[in-house]
Amino acid sequence: MTGKTYSYSFFTIVICLFSIRTYSQQLPKREFRGVWVATIGNIDWPSVKAGNNVALQKQEFIDLLDQHRSAGLNAIILQVRPAADAFYAKGREPWSRYLTGKQGLPPSPFYDPLEFAITEAHKRGMELHAWFNPYRASTTLNPAHFSDDHITKRHPEWFFTYAGKKLFNPGIPEVRKYIIDVIMDVVKNYDVDGIHFDDYFYPYPDSRNTPVPDQITFGQYNNGIEKIDDWRRNNVNVLVHDLGVAIKKIKPYVKYGISPCGVWDNKENNSAGSDTRGLSAYRELYADGVKWMQEGWIDYINPQIYFPFKNRAAAYEILVDWWQKHTYGRHFYVGHGAYRVTENKIGWTDRSQIPRQVRHLREEHDVEGSIYFSSKSLTDNLVGLQDSMRNDLYRTPALPPTMPWLDSIPPNAPFGLLVKNSANGKMNTLFWQKPDLATDGESAYGYVVYRFNLDEKVNIKDPGKIIFITFDGDKLQYTDDDIKQHQQYKYVVTAIDRMKNESKPSDSRSANEEI
Repeated sequence: MTGKTYSYSFFTIVICLFSIRTYSQQLPKREFRGVWVATIGNIDWPSVKAGNNVALQKQEFIDLLDQHRSAGLNAIILQVRPAADAFYAKGREPWSRYLTGKQGLPPSPFYDPLEFAITEAHKRGMELHAWFNPYRASTTLNPAHFSDDHITKRHPEWFFTYAGKKLFNPGIPEVRKYIIDVIMDVVKNYDVDGIHFDDYFYPYPDSRNTPVPDQITFGQYNNGIEKIDDWRRNNVNVLVHDLGVAIKKIKPYVKYGISPCGVWDNKENNSAGSDTRGLSAYRELYADGVKWMQEGWIDYINPQIYFPFKNRAAAYEILVDWWQKHTYGRHFYVGHGAYRVTENKIGWTDRSQIPRQVRHLREEHDVEGSIYFSSKSLTDNLVGLQDSMRNDLYRTPALPPTMPWLDSIPPNAPFGLLVKNSANGKMNTLFWQKPDLATDGESAYGYVVYRFNLDEKVNIKDPGKIIFITFDGDKLQYTDDDIKQHQQYKYVVTAIDRMKNESKPSDSRSANEEI
């Protein structure tokens, strides 16, 4: 200190007090914390410089996962089908040009990116949801960007061209069957935690508001529906419903979620809509998210509320309030536009906009978490957002929220816990036994390890005591190397099932304590 006199304005003091108050907000033990990893245009992964360099692609993905896990996230939404192509081997569509530089060209040396991504995410206690673009078949009309066996060449009658892109025509029954079959390849062949759609259903209107060229299809397949708008919404509804039935028939535990644009419909056009004036998913994209939730066709909805507080056209707080009144017992996660945080526009000039949004949604009753678009905005730490997650918003781990309509029976607790202190006193290694089968026939899908000071009461409701989460039911040991020498700790372990239902805790054990 130099003896310099410091003066603090009333405003500065208020800001400091506000920061302290928000930092102390109770952090939830259950919260969906997801991030989109966009592959189209190599937005997030793999980088263009990775090209067809498999080792670099793998390392980039591992680094990406490690950054997100360290920031407290627990789910990856990985784009595996950006344009009727694939980031996986066990399917019917060609390899994506965003993976290898040329559509149809496999990675060399060969690996399966989706299989790799799932394995690495699960090692870190993170879910992986496979993100599909159901209707986009291309981002270009350049013939050099299409493989010889691309579906647009095998069935050109299934597509229309709009705004320089080829799009599947949702009104053709064979199209819907094909899309479901493509997605079910992944459900059957990969250990994904979820299937995810984004907001691209019927195309966003172009600058000239060109009509969608599907009038002939409407005439062929209208099935007695008189208005083309209603028919288009029904086409999307049929796909959403039928895919959900197919997923649950094969793997009931695979979560099914959709991320429509933030405004379902505006009150000025629909008394049931929100008090907004934004583009309407219901009216312009023919995506009826409310119906999907009301009918229980999907497990979660993630509207893209990429707007700041008090936005004149579509205010964040208005949309969060509106959507949580339309959950119908399913999950609602807020979509945050992390890519917008550097914009010098009204609302976004407040660089604490997204942290405030997270704190706000936690005060609401029917919001279960957040998903951020997209990965690069977080790993680049735009306006310090990743730092805010790591040090404040997500400073303690969280399990994904349970889905009792899919499974409400918890596993039995692990038993036989032992804790061995190393010879140098710098680490404790835990060993435990896999639990017996629960009443639904399930054992453990993974485990949660909690650590307490010796004089503390065991309280597994406190997420601050979680030191390790794994989605490997056969991993029966863990080494805690983040301990203070000469300090005694006690531990408990719980089991989680596929739907993240949690068991009661094991007996508590301290280092070298006899059973």
